[in-house]
Amino acid sequence: MLKNSRGQRPALLPSVRSKRQSILAARVHQLLVFGSAFGAGMINSVAGGGTLLSFPALIWLGVPSIAANATSTVALWPGSLGSVWGYRRELRDAERSLWALAVPSLAGGLLGAFLLSRTPAEIFDRLVPLLIFFATCLLAAQEAIQRRFDLSAIHTNARSPWLSWAMVFQAGVGVYGGYFGAGIGILMLAALSLMGHTDIHQMNAVKNVLAVCINGIAAAYFVASGLVIWQDAAVMAAGAVLGGVGGPSLARRMGRVAVRRVIVAIGFGMAAALLVRAL
Repeated sequence: MLKNSRGQRPALLPSVRSKRQSILAARVHQLLVFGSAFGAGMINSVAGGGTLLSFPALIWLGVPSIAANATSTVALWPGSLGSVWGYRRELRDAERSLWALAVPSLAGGLLGAFLLSRTPAEIFDRLVPLLIFFATCLLAAQEAIQRRFDLSAIHTNARSPWLSWAMVFQAGVGVYGGYFGAGIGILMLAALSLMGHTDIHQMNAVKNVLAVCINGIAAAYFVASGLVIWQDAAVMAAGAVLGGVGGPSLARRMGRVAVRRVIVAIGFGMAAALLVRAL
């Protein structure tokens, strides 16, 4: 670098300094986006609720709320695929009748995405914390409920009405998932527990497949509507995939009891965070 008459290096020109600052800010932006998506992918693979990491991160970085929600949904969807692959062992033993839940998942996810692009979110935001809180309470009380009502025995009955009710419930979960998405894992796990399922890892495996359906159809709608910020979506997708693949192995090492406690803690945390946001 050239020096002046006093042997000192000249100060950087304002344009050069501004360019370097812009590059640094862009790198920090990408790092934060990647980190939030990595954590969201891990959380989604174990319990769901990763949106509460990725969505606020985009808002904090200046992305408009509707675009942030759409971008987060599109970016986290590949992470859900990674989670399905991570739980492939548990999926082999899953009951085949549960795949019927994919139908209301797709229909509800599309309707929820449509509502997001057409309606304000204030009223729905006030209901979400109560919904997640109720579902988390159900999951926390799963074993006590099963002992009281012997749901595992009901589940083995081929004529059990629980699958029909679960499909209705899953349609509602799909609408909420397409509309906002945070907490759909908690809701689906609660429904599976009331159907008599007790293996948390197998429940997570089925939940991840249904989440792929809900978020996939919603993501397709958001892409077609032009709501996605692709620069952020690409970086977040990479982080979500890495987090989603690593989440199931971490869950297996933690054990069933620890995973269930983590899921319940995440559920109550999400309910409190969304309640504060709504107020």
